[in-house]
Amino acid sequence: MINKAAAPLLSLRNLSVTFDTASGPFRAVDGIDITVDPGEVLGIVGESGSGKSVAMLGLMGLLPPSATVTADEIAFEGRDMRGMSGKERRKIIGNEIAMIFQEPMTSLNPCFTVGYQIKEALKAHTGLDRKGRQTRAIELMTAVGIPEPERRLSAFPHQMSGGMSQRVMIAMATACQPKLLIADEPTTALDVTIQAQILDLLLDLQKERGMAMILITHDMGVIAETAERVVVQYAGQQVERQKVSTLFDDPHHPYTSALLAAIPERSTGERLPTIAGVVPGQGDRPDGCLFNPRCDKADDKCRTVVPPRQPESLGEALCHYPLNHPASQSAA
Repeated sequence: MINKAAAPLLSLRNLSVTFDTASGPFRAVDGIDITVDPGEVLGIVGESGSGKSVAMLGLMGLLPPSATVTADEIAFEGRDMRGMSGKERRKIIGNEIAMIFQEPMTSLNPCFTVGYQIKEALKAHTGLDRKGRQTRAIELMTAVGIPEPERRLSAFPHQMSGGMSQRVMIAMATACQPKLLIADEPTTALDVTIQAQILDLLLDLQKERGMAMILITHDMGVIAETAERVVVQYAGQQVERQKVSTLFDDPHHPYTSALLAAIPERSTGERLPTIAGVVPGQGDRPDGCLFNPRCDKADDKCRTVVPPRQPESLGEALCHYPLNHPASQSAA
């Protein structure tokens, strides 16, 4: 149960990430605002290249030196993380805030057993001795549904299936019972049956331990089943933010509407609708609204003027003509 009266667990305001490249600075994340309440599941959705993972890696401090992270606010439980020393941040990152990375087969170190890697997380953030870490690692492996946990602790990543490797990643991320878990495409490269098992496992752990969770995904269907609020990102920008319960019935940004139309269960035609083109990169950023080359509602204003953020009643959509709005209807 979320205590809405409590202060947000996590608050990000105007978070931006800029990379130094041979072609000049490239802003991969541009002014993201996110709040997460204790115990809440927040979804972040968008195509590849939308800046979802980069924004969260910027929060975790895991980007390369070529990246510059700026924000008006990065607060966790009211603590300002921007001015923290590296030592202070390490007490939070990996302990109170943990992350499950994409591609478990490449996120695990192939040179060490999975047991060693789980116990390293415990060694870094807990006061457990060697025997205690061994016992805790077995408990974690059992909790995530890995059979014969004592034997599996001595296995190397290449000896595990994709689904088992993802369960190991979840065990590592939840080892210190974090207050916030960031799950970055946790079902990537897994077959459909295993995807459902992993999502069910994450949600069971989230409810059992009262964790807040940020779920990054391409799949709007997953968002519908798991999240309470959703942030829609496009080309590094936050283009809409709504409660899931209203977003699916009343999307306000054309990009959100196009993503929803591409869900097979919602399609009414013989062919599944698609969004023409691709997310713009560094060299093909359009003027005006970044979505305008792919939007069938774009006009000259969209192609030249950066759109303002709409009020909360319109899902804070970043659009000149938000859907289901009088100005949009008259413009059409």
